[in-house]
Amino acid sequence: MKRSTSRILTTHTGSLPRSTGLQESLLTREEQRELDPEALAKEVREAVAQVVIKQRDLGLDVINDGEQGRSQYATYVKETLTGYEGERAIRARPRLDDIDFPEWAAQRSHQSSTTMPQPACTGPIAWKDWPSVQKSIDDFKDAMSGVQVEEVFMTAASPGVIANFLPNEYYPSEEAYLYALADVMKDEYNAIASSGVLLQLDCPDLAMTRVTQFSHLSQEEFVKVVELHVEVINYALAGIPPEQMRLHLCWGNTEGPHHHDVPLKEIIHIVLKARPNGLSFEGANPRHAHEWKLWEDVKLPEGKVLIPGVLDSTTNFIEHPELVAERIVRYAQLVGRENVIAGTDCGFGTSAWGRKVETNIVWAKLQAMSEGARLASQELW
Repeated sequence: MKRSTSRILTTHTGSLPRSTGLQESLLTREEQRELDPEALAKEVREAVAQVVIKQRDLGLDVINDGEQGRSQYATYVKETLTGYEGERAIRARPRLDDIDFPEWAAQRSHQSSTTMPQPACTGPIAWKDWPSVQKSIDDFKDAMSGVQVEEVFMTAASPGVIANFLPNEYYPSEEAYLYALADVMKDEYNAIASSGVLLQLDCPDLAMTRVTQFSHLSQEEFVKVVELHVEVINYALAGIPPEQMRLHLCWGNTEGPHHHDVPLKEIIHIVLKARPNGLSFEGANPRHAHEWKLWEDVKLPEGKVLIPGVLDSTTNFIEHPELVAERIVRYAQLVGRENVIAGTDCGFGTSAWGRKVETNIVWAKLQAMSEGARLASQELW
């Protein structure tokens, strides 16, 4: 990861809005309706090329492919891996928020888009479509031809977040399932990193699952889960240089109470043991915006870079550039200006449809982040 010695760089978490046409094509694939795979591949290539130019024009410094070819940021693996051919069924996992505020939960359920059913893991995990992984890398690198930015990255789902959305019904234990995922997914992680592209490992399981998958556990028990997941992450990433990676954790890209979220201070000492040098996390939403103060007491390990969210990814408010700058400066003054890259709380298209922030407002928010980073740079240098 590049460290800037002259200004604050900008990036985002990974997923960006898809066009209406691409959304429909991805939905067709998701519902296993008849689809021309070559036409979809062409549509995805064009979308990647367009979103690359859009990010550059918005002034972003570290960009990606916007996850244009994915229906969802974690369950995309069911298209490339065996083990998920079983019957699909919606597996509702009640959030702790829902228990405390059932009226809100009912309203949210009524207003939300249809939840796409996902299969469980009902067989051994292996690659069934490895070429599609390399093709995604190649499509992105082709789109970057002639485009000048500071750095590029691609996202990949962590074993833990895959296990959250595609639950285990085959392996003898959750730990066995996680390591089976790691043994296969490490091929994708290595392919991205060895291509010269930064690997971002998406790890919402390190925080989000406290109120969903592991809502029956105490906070102390959940911390033990986080320790296991980080051990699995480090196992899967063995051999990849830490500076070639960054990790994203979050408490779920959902608007809601979030009052049962595990505090960052309870897990940060574990998360910092993960091998990636970059750490992307939520820092703008109303439940976690105050946690910048944590870095007054927590020493950032040598080599680590913080990528705090300075934009809330669940609201159509466009943050004022001066607020963005204020958020950046707070972190920079605590951990060093060269150790901070401005980012977003989460993705703006974690699923291809049903997102909360309108497309053109997404671009306006990212533009505000670029402007805020310039203001922060003026103050810090």
